[in-house]
Amino acid sequence: MTPKTNELLFCALGGSGEIGMNVNLYGHAGKWLMVDCGVTFADAAYPGIDIVLPDLSFIEDRIDDLVGIVLTHGHEDHIGALPYLAEDLGVPLYATPFTAGLIRGKLEEEGNANRVKLRVIQPNKDTGIAGVQIGPFGVSFVELSHSIPEPNALVIETKAGRVFHTGDWKLDPTPVIGKPTSPERLTQIGDAGVDVLVCDSTNVFNKEASGSEASVRRGLAEQVAKAKGRVLVTTFASNAARLHTLGEVARETGRKLCVTGRSLDRILKVARATGYLTDFPETVDPETAMRLPKNKVLIVATGGQGEPRAALARVADGSHTIKLDFGDTVIFSSKQIPGNEVAIGKIQNTLAGKGVVMITERQAHVHVSGHPGRPELSQMYKWIRPEVLIPVHGEMRHMMEHARFALSEGVPQSLVQSDGDILRLLPGNVTKIGNASVGRLVLDGDVILPADGSTINERRKLAINGQISVAVAVAKDGRLLGRPQIRVNGIPVEEDRLAFVEDAAEAASEAMKGQKREIDRRREDVRLAVRRIATRWTGKKPIVDVLIVEA
Repeated sequence: MTPKTNELLFCALGGSGEIGMNVNLYGHAGKWLMVDCGVTFADAAYPGIDIVLPDLSFIEDRIDDLVGIVLTHGHEDHIGALPYLAEDLGVPLYATPFTAGLIRGKLEEEGNANRVKLRVIQPNKDTGIAGVQIGPFGVSFVELSHSIPEPNALVIETKAGRVFHTGDWKLDPTPVIGKPTSPERLTQIGDAGVDVLVCDSTNVFNKEASGSEASVRRGLAEQVAKAKGRVLVTTFASNAARLHTLGEVARETGRKLCVTGRSLDRILKVARATGYLTDFPETVDPETAMRLPKNKVLIVATGGQGEPRAALARVADGSHTIKLDFGDTVIFSSKQIPGNEVAIGKIQNTLAGKGVVMITERQAHVHVSGHPGRPELSQMYKWIRPEVLIPVHGEMRHMMEHARFALSEGVPQSLVQSDGDILRLLPGNVTKIGNASVGRLVLDGDVILPADGSTINERRKLAINGQISVAVAVAKDGRLLGRPQIRVNGIPVEEDRLAFVEDAAEAASEAMKGQKREIDRRREDVRLAVRRIATRWTGKKPIVDVLIVEA
């Protein structure tokens, strides 16, 4: 599909109908512009996998027509796929300084920084707006508020019309980092005319505004001040505003600050290099923190979403330098992302077993969201005054509710799409005109694989049913030599293993009878015979691998 000169197309390859992995395409005058390229995090459906990537085959098939990738901000669900996919796409990346710093660090870790063009866009100090022409797309970065420095909405201008793409945002009158959202600036954008608003849907069910980052300081300070032992605060590493707040809380409560987690170190490094967190207090390393009096240390750690390799999980299981004991406190200064409940609960139960006191946003005011509630969405509609709303960045229930809410607030039209839907935004009414191939890839070690390909499917089967190895030796004339050797992994025959192995070996021997058959046929006969025994014993159908050795 090639976008016509007089039309503007939109297609999400990720992030619509799900939380995370945001990838959006705009098509105009024969060219495509990508906005964001993020990841999501794996769950139990992907054994051994941490990161899930978007399948970009739709745009890879049109690679000559892709003119650039614009990044709204530096969260993993918006930039996390770039180290693995940007080099193959072969187009420039456009980002403001802080976001560019995070991207550059990721590219350097992956070893392809010199092969990816990264163009830094400097916003105007007075207006907060920066503009760039990318093929037939005029793109203006408009700084808003979020939980990370330099979150940007985008004004995308084409000959067919004008789009306001919000990225992640909220309204914060007293942001700890950055400037408050400018009603005057957004009103001016609305005055100039906005055909389509493509907008964040994450918190559409919240009847209250998200709240200001500045308001969290008092709640955190109160909880830290009354704690008797060590205090560990876990938050999103990328929440630089929260890091600033915790630095102030450490000073206020007379505690030394210890920051642990590689992603936290990266955020601090990039923030300081780009002019943020310049007054952040000096930190101590974990070894020093453990030597300090318990009531004199405040620890900041990653892992509040239950990530098994993050610092908090290792603190909980005792494998980290930081140790927590009875009467110490852990503050979860973050929102529980849907789908992470079980992983978070596991860590919380482990900490509870140690006698650690835990505080979440349910017990105290220790977190505010970075996404807009209904009052903020309503205000954005009034400033921008779009003809059409396209909800993105949410599960289907979020986007459907967002569409209903926008219509109730006077937005003339709203259309709910999902990953792979190709929409004609302009001219005329928004309509769906086609489908793009979409899907998921996984990063397995250093290899990128299809999320539902043979490797992951085999791994799922292994995890569910177990595996049996059968080794059979035969003479050159096809006669069976000796007894088949059986090895089992993950088969539920613990107390009766020897009897099961004997039964399986007997079945393999019987299946090998008949010397005239092809070797592949005999191998398949053995496989089926051993699996039948396993099913009879356990009710499961394990993977059975057969090795026939000709002596």
